[in-house]
Amino acid sequence: MSSPLDLTGPEERTERTEAQAPADSAERPSEHETPSRASQAPAEPSDAVDAADDDGFDDDDDSEDAGPEVSDEIQRATEALKAAEAEDAQAAAEAGDEAEEPEAVILEPEPEPAANEPELHAPTTTRTGEPAEIDPDEMDPDALKVVLRLHQHGHQAYLVGGCVRDLLLGKKPKDFDVATSAHPGEVRAIFRNCRLIGRRFRLAHVYFKGGKIVEVSTFRANPTELEPAPGAAGAEEGQSGEDLLITHDNVFGTAQQDARRRDFTINGLFYDAAEGRVIDYVRGRRDLDERFIRTIGDPEIRMREDPVRILRAVRFAAKLDLDIESRTYAAMEGAVEDLPRCAPARLLEETFRLIRGGVSAPALKLLAALDSLKILLPPVDEYLRENGKEGEKTFYAFAQALDKRVSAGEVLDDAILLATLLVPISRAQPPVEESQDEGRASVSRVIEDLLAGFVESARLPRRIAERCRMLLLMQRTLSGERRRKTGAFRRHPLFNEALAVFTMTVEATGEGREALDAWQAGEVPPPRAGANSAGDAEGPRRKRRRRRRRRGNGSGEGGGSGSDRPASSGSDAGEG
Repeated sequence: MSSPLDLTGPEERTERTEAQAPADSAERPSEHETPSRASQAPAEPSDAVDAADDDGFDDDDDSEDAGPEVSDEIQRATEALKAAEAEDAQAAAEAGDEAEEPEAVILEPEPEPAANEPELHAPTTTRTGEPAEIDPDEMDPDALKVVLRLHQHGHQAYLVGGCVRDLLLGKKPKDFDVATSAHPGEVRAIFRNCRLIGRRFRLAHVYFKGGKIVEVSTFRANPTELEPAPGAAGAEEGQSGEDLLITHDNVFGTAQQDARRRDFTINGLFYDAAEGRVIDYVRGRRDLDERFIRTIGDPEIRMREDPVRILRAVRFAAKLDLDIESRTYAAMEGAVEDLPRCAPARLLEETFRLIRGGVSAPALKLLAALDSLKILLPPVDEYLRENGKEGEKTFYAFAQALDKRVSAGEVLDDAILLATLLVPISRAQPPVEESQDEGRASVSRVIEDLLAGFVESARLPRRIAERCRMLLLMQRTLSGERRRKTGAFRRHPLFNEALAVFTMTVEATGEGREALDAWQAGEVPPPRAGANSAGDAEGPRRKRRRRRRRRGNGSGEGGGSGSDRPASSGSDAGEG
């Protein structure tokens, strides 16, 4: 996933990206630094210093809140996360000139219909008197309003793609998209609450109350089906067959061309709400009835045009419980080698959509069968190959625990999703020793490389990578592998997220139930047998005695410059 090629997807999106947990800290406690008691302590009057020092112990020894401490590695990871958030914010600010500034959307009241204007409503029967193929009550009323208003102004307009497919399967669509013969500027002229987005291909977003958006696209044609202009370079040499990868998709077309340019027959269905009938240019109804996923056109060509269709087919098969037609599956196997040619960011987003959809276990099994995990998630592929059947059982148990949470309606941060799938790899490999350059402890090298690759080539926000890294580090304390001495660990901003990952670990492995129950009850579990602590490598940790400051007239006489030196342990413990 290191290819720098940036490719815009050729097919009309049939489903918008599913609800994603916020990557920022807008809905959770701010992820600022873990408080250091030494830095927070206010300056004390000299008369009170001796009394405060009578205990002879360092401020870090918090007897009333004894428990696991935020270890040095987690403190360093917290600082790295803060730096990542600042870096992402700066990058977003610098990219402001390239990105479209969101316009303020003013929802104006709908105009009063004219006296001779027909009422906007979807019929419940067709012209022949038969019931409408899809009950209007099952459709989104605002999407219907958009379709009927476009009809009213003389344009073709249909509900398209995933919403039609899901309604015919008896499922509730997540969103409703519209395709029309109207050009983007014409759509904006019809709807007051509309703005255009996109640079290379304009789309119209029609806004409604509650933040709902109905996306309206103009019919497009597949550029590979267009006849080359006479005399065009390569027109007579058939060069188009040598490299089928689509790098542009900006051509307006007809409704039939728009249906044919889509990826799979089940996504090429249109619904004419004004007539109450399904329009099927690609025999999608047949494949829905037979429960098959089949490409529109030659599967070899369609998969080579856009190898990301491999991931889309896997997602639909897992989500809708459909089978992949044999020729389509064979074409997917052959196109796996072309996945590195796609934009890494697009591959990563499609991979996350698989995980967010609550079907990560069956989807990842299918990707493994296609031998595509070596490109999408190399550490997972390596783990499955090295650990055989037992490794597969463990990994997919984690995926199933994650799917159970998502299917129950929990909205999980991308960092939690990724960390949960990486826990088995993290448990199987030792962490990397502390880097001399970065001064921080690490998770296993393969995970470090994966996260760094996602950030560098796939545009994963660095804060997501650092969150994932921290959640994996914190599992060592939650499981009792590392033990420290203060309660700051429980107050860490990512404690709840780390505990969620640990909960799924317990569900997947059956291990650590007592520790989990203790954490959830607000208690500190007993240390695990052989648990490691920060001082294990150097023998038992000695409590540091604070060096007393001498009272004086401020000249420093007798005290020298000792107040500027760090407190000492060992030989300095009895000074003063």
